[in-house]
Amino acid sequence: MSHQVLARKWRPKSFAELVGQEHVVRALSNALNQGRLHHAYLLTGTRGCGKTTIARILAKCLNCETGLSATPCGQCSACREIESGRFVDLIEIDAASYTGVDNMREVLENAQYAPTAGRYKVYLIDEVHMLSKSAFNAMLKTLEEPPAHVVFILATTDPQKVPVTVLSRCLQFNLKLLPPVRVAEHLKNVLAAEGIANEPAALPLIARAAAGSMRDALSLLDQAIAYGGGSVKEQEARDMLGSVDQAYLFPILEALAANDGAQLMAEADNVAARGFSFEAALQDLGLLLHQIALAQTVPEAVAENVPERERLFALARTLDAETVQLYYQIAGLGRRDLEWAPDEYAGFSMALLRMLAFTPGNPAPAVAAATPQTTPREIPAPSPAAPPAATPRANAAVAAAAPSQADNAPVAVQGGHFDGDWPALASTLNGVIGQLASACELLEHNPTLLRLRLPEAQKGLLDGFGDKLKAALREKLGGGIKVEIAFGATQGSAPAEIAARHKAERQAEAETAIQNDPFVQAVVKEFDGRITQIQPLSQESAK
Repeated sequence: MSHQVLARKWRPKSFAELVGQEHVVRALSNALNQGRLHHAYLLTGTRGCGKTTIARILAKCLNCETGLSATPCGQCSACREIESGRFVDLIEIDAASYTGVDNMREVLENAQYAPTAGRYKVYLIDEVHMLSKSAFNAMLKTLEEPPAHVVFILATTDPQKVPVTVLSRCLQFNLKLLPPVRVAEHLKNVLAAEGIANEPAALPLIARAAAGSMRDALSLLDQAIAYGGGSVKEQEARDMLGSVDQAYLFPILEALAANDGAQLMAEADNVAARGFSFEAALQDLGLLLHQIALAQTVPEAVAENVPERERLFALARTLDAETVQLYYQIAGLGRRDLEWAPDEYAGFSMALLRMLAFTPGNPAPAVAAATPQTTPREIPAPSPAAPPAATPRANAAVAAAAPSQADNAPVAVQGGHFDGDWPALASTLNGVIGQLASACELLEHNPTLLRLRLPEAQKGLLDGFGDKLKAALREKLGGGIKVEIAFGATQGSAPAEIAARHKAERQAEAETAIQNDPFVQAVVKEFDGRITQIQPLSQESAK
């Protein structure tokens, strides 16, 4: 065939052309240049990371006619024959086919003879972990003290199956998975050299799908070129790989941020209608959440060419860090549990519903009665259980630290009249709108105007939710009222600040009460104990 696949055509011919694995290249180059050669090497790593390629380059370095060095000429007969697979002194053995002890004995008997054309006789044993126990035992002595003209290079994807007696006789190098950024850069160079048109956004998709294997990446690139009719385009690469465009993932997170379950399910249906892989959708959702977490904590680590960068940072300002971490964990667990779901759509949508249900601050959704015509039978509320016995001093202090029932009473808004209790009014709002309201403090109010102040640091919450907050307040206070939000330092009267202050006070009072309690002090002294954690009782428990 005149056409040669990219994975073979672009196989590195020298250490300088090798992408990644710098730790292996450096060690082998120094050993070759200084003449400090080992008689047996073991290369380990996943498929397509360069084990066989490095072994052939090493064989070329050992037998190049210009001399022993880390930079073979590539022009002599030895270099050309090794590249074409015709060098008589490079013996490549597939251990999956030659597993028996008789096969190994035949190899070892031939090892004693001098090289025919080269300086060294190189034995490359691929997938060495497939050898039988008897075959491993047969090669131990030769592997430890081979003839001076023999070099063994063993390669395996599963080093745990190689006996320790063999490992101890080899110089071992662990090849690493290639990061997607390096893979995408190499694919870009290959396409430029091949003169193939491409969209830059398509290459990271192929690089991620290769999962660290350069050979898999080049094979997928070949497939993408064929799929695109001679070019590589982003949408065609997504269709080929079954991956989800990030543009379809942002609305999912935006619906979660707005606590909009109907829109969330509509976006799940949209993913299903496009025929995307739900496993890939959850994987890409996890990658997007990772980028959002980076934008929140280390914004300079977010690459400039990330798709929808401004939209990503807007979500980073809207969602709090705790919620992002929760969504990331649910996405990972949902992807793991897909195979146990009734069907993949149910598993995908259930993961999204789990995110919605467990979002901090979201109330439990109201469920309509199944038979509204029927008058429900009234059941008397059970009496609350008595709290555990404690000393009067500690119990009184913890109970006093709990907010009173009046503090949590909802504001009375009748006929558009607002009595000025902003924390109570803000507590009636849910989701991100409630978080935004809690961050504001009241500046002024009258029948026609409600003015609030929001800290500059929370300004990002207004993106996409400021209008929703104003609409919710007008709905509660009357459509004719005007809602204004200014920016500036709050004076400690914002509901979020009041709640944090109450929480700190309750914690301090509870710690003081417990630490000063005679019974607790006696237990600590008698049993040489220590107090590790003190948590105030909830309001219900304190009553």
